[in-house]
Order: sequence, then C-alpha cells, then structure tokens
Amino acid sequence: MSVSLTERYRHKIVTAEELRQKIGAPPRDQRVIMCHGVFDVVHPGHVRHMLYAKSKADVLVCSLTADKFITKGVHRPHIPQELRAANLAAFEMVDYVVIDMHEKPLTNIGIIQPDYFAKGFEYTAAGMPPKTAEEAAIVEAYGGEMIFTPGDIVYSSSTLINLAPPSIKFEKLQLVMERHKISFDALRRTIDQMSGKRVHVVGDTIVDSYTQCAMIGGQTKTPTMSVLFERKDDFSGGAAVVAKHLRAAGASVTFTTVLGNDELKDFVLDDLREAGIETNAVIDATRPTVNKNAIVVAGYRLLKVDTLDNRSISDHILSDMTDAVGRIETDAVVYADFRHGIFNRRTIPEFARALPPGVYKVADSQVASRWGNITEFQGFDLITPNEREARFALADQDSGIRPLASQLYDKAACKLLMLKLGERGMLVCRGADHESLDSFYVIDTFVDRLVDPVGAGDALLAYSTLAMLVSRDDAQASILGAMAAACECEEDGNIPIGPEAMHGKIDSVEKSINFG
Repeated sequence: MSVSLTERYRHKIVTAEELRQKIGAPPRDQRVIMCHGVFDVVHPGHVRHMLYAKSKADVLVCSLTADKFITKGVHRPHIPQELRAANLAAFEMVDYVVIDMHEKPLTNIGIIQPDYFAKGFEYTAAGMPPKTAEEAAIVEAYGGEMIFTPGDIVYSSSTLINLAPPSIKFEKLQLVMERHKISFDALRRTIDQMSGKRVHVVGDTIVDSYTQCAMIGGQTKTPTMSVLFERKDDFSGGAAVVAKHLRAAGASVTFTTVLGNDELKDFVLDDLREAGIETNAVIDATRPTVNKNAIVVAGYRLLKVDTLDNRSISDHILSDMTDAVGRIETDAVVYADFRHGIFNRRTIPEFARALPPGVYKVADSQVASRWGNITEFQGFDLITPNEREARFALADQDSGIRPLASQLYDKAACKLLMLKLGERGMLVCRGADHESLDSFYVIDTFVDRLVDPVGAGDALLAYSTLAMLVSRDDAQASILGAMAAACECEEDGNIPIGPEAMHGKIDSVEKSINFG
C-alpha cells in the first residue's frame, strides 16, 4: 500500500497538551499564532487566511473542529477529521495541527495560549459575534492578542461543497484500513475463507416478476392504456435472494420461509434447489406466495401489481419456524424482515428467544414504507438498515447522520450498525461510546458504473455477515460489504455476487489507491 497523506504528515498532528509541551508557556522566543475552523474543504480563502497568519508569527497552529460537533448540514462533514487534519498539515506554512475534541476552541486556547489568535475579517465586519467575544476574552486574559486577517477574497466551503461534493472515497478507505491495520491481501484471504461457513436465513420470500410488454395505445372512449404481452420473467427475491448471495459467496445455507400452496411455491423451491440451498419451507395454504409483478414497457415500469397477505403467521407456523431456528446447527442466523407476515411485534421476541447460544445474530429490515421497525430486533450483533428505515424507526427526519446512528445504535442495543446511505456509502457505528474517535467511520461507495442498484443491500448483508464470521473485524466486514454492494450495482438485476467478482473489485480499488 502506498504511503497515505495521513501517514506522511502524522508528525505534525498533535494534541493540545502535546503542543503545549513542544512550544512551552509564554513568553516564548518564537511567537505562536493559532487559527481555528472546520476546514471541510480547504479553499483559496483559507490559504490567504493562513498565509497572513503565518506572516505575523514564527509558528502557525491550525485547529479544526472534530466530526461529532459539526452539525451544519445532515451529511457533514464530507471529509473525516483525520483527513482534514492531514490536508492542513500538508501545507508547508502550517507547523502543527490540532483536532479539537471540544465543541468550542475555548479549552484549547487556554491550554496552548498562543501569542495571537487569528480570525477572518468577517468576524468584525458587523461587530464582534458573541462566540468571537468569548474567544477574545480568554486570549486577552493571559495576555494574548486577537488578529483579524484581511478579507479581500471570500469563499464559502458550504457553497463549494454544494456545487460539487468532494470525491475522496479512496482516501477514506485508506484511512480506515490504516487505523484497523488491514491490507488488501487480508481482504482477499477473508473472501477465500468464506467457503463452508454455515448461515441460516429466516425471512419472507418475494417472487419478483417482470412482465415485458409493448405499447399498443389507448382506448378512444376511456383513459385506458393498452399494452401487448411479450413475456414474464420470475426471480426469487426478498430473503430468498439474500440466501442466494450467501451461497454464491461459498457459504452453506439453510433457508426457512413461508410459501403459499401455489405454482410460485414450486418455482421458488426449484430455483433454490438449483442454487444449492437447503430450503425449509412451511406451506401455508391460506395465503399466496408473495408476488410483486412489474408491468414494464420500453424499459419503464408502468405499473406494479402485488399479490400478498401481510397478516401475521399463525402460532403453529411460528412454532415450526422457531423450532427450526433452535434445531439447525449454524454459525450465523440472519433475520431478513420484509414485513409480509413472518416478523412483527408478536413474533420477533419468540424468534429472538429461539436463537441458539453462540451464533452470530444479524437482522435486516427492509420495511420503511410499512409498519416494521429495526429496533424491535434487540441485542443483535449486526443490523443493516438504510437511512430512511432508521428515520422511520426513530420518527426522526431532522437529525444529522451521526446523531441518528447514535440513537439507533443505543435503542437497538446492537453491537455493530451499518447505516446504508445509498450513493453516499455507509456510516458504521461500532461502539456505545459515541464520543470516541473510533466509534464511527465512513465507507464510501465503490461503484464504477451504475447499472441497477436493486439488490445492493442484499449483497452487502451477505458479505458483511460472512466477513464477520471469518475475521471478526467490523472494518473488513464493512469494506467487503460495500464492495459487494458495488459489484451488485454494476449488474442488471439482483444477481448473486461470487468471489471472482469480489476479487476483481478488490484488485480495482487497490490499483486506484496505488495510482495504477
């Protein structure tokens, strides 16, 4: 792996206490000036600000706000704090960088006691704001001086980010890999060791149908559209395709589900048998096999016709399914909830109690448009909701991503949360101490050519689960889950992703990080 920005300039990045030891207490032989900001995107206005500050002293210290205190914008900061620190440290004029773990710079100003504290001219243009006045009071109390830099050029980081959000997916990945001491060879070994891991998937089967038609026209007397039937293609979806992704990765898979007593039942059983999946199907003659049929004309989904019965499974079927969960020997159990009768407030506690001791417990809840709630799966090892499902579960449409993840992590009492953010990748929450630097990290998407995003979450769920079984390393699991999702997005349809595709994606990402 090539030397990263953070490794190259790490010697400049210090704590306030370490810096105080290096520069000593005032009065000093060398004058020290300190700047403070978010520095999410370093723009020409920042550069002029720092150049002017450096011209007034011998030592330039840049302090930046930690990620957890940045609330401007739901998905800010775009750049993690370690990368923002390294960006500043890369400037020759910057001598030291401090990541401020407080909401305001007041504490660090008191520790470092710079001779000068530099602010931009905008902080005096219309009178000194209250926050600046607080800073000035501390600086002046120990005999320091406030300096306001000239403002002949003004830029806004927020405006620049809104124009074009920065693409730093490889830098973010390298940061996570360095922090967790992961190599690309380690990722490859984890993929190769997935074969033979035992996983029991429990959940709703959905047969996804695509009825391809050609447009004929409309009726002259009524607003009725007329199409010509060409063909109908059926695919095993819902929890069934999660099982197929796990099997394609090399796992030994048992799938427990509920099917109706109809032709689609036979289609599902044949399809899963061909895929090498042991299917434990409970047949319920009182409900149909769930079918979602999209009417497609010239590539456009004209209409979707759902055939389903979302009422709760009976006590008899629940007993059969929970007995299977407790009886079948496995390394992991995945509950894939699409809220079509198997999982609900009545049944989830029974499914949780049925889990064998020592198995790795995973829950995925794809129910944002219905009455499901991922937090009903209490105390699981891994949950993988998307942002919409998280907001639905918490009735929270306003919080930033990190506070949202913190709330969900605590309410679900899980050990690992992978919060899927669509084209923005995922936010991983891995600890109850949400103030800790290691509690969160971001994995961006690795999609090179978007073809079809359907099934990305299923691929992520499968590979993250298996990676945790092999490595017990949440960073490896997150990275490989994101890579599996990217492979899926580059395929047309929900095609199970195998090890060959994953090795190709790892090779491609490693090449990009090492500049080819």
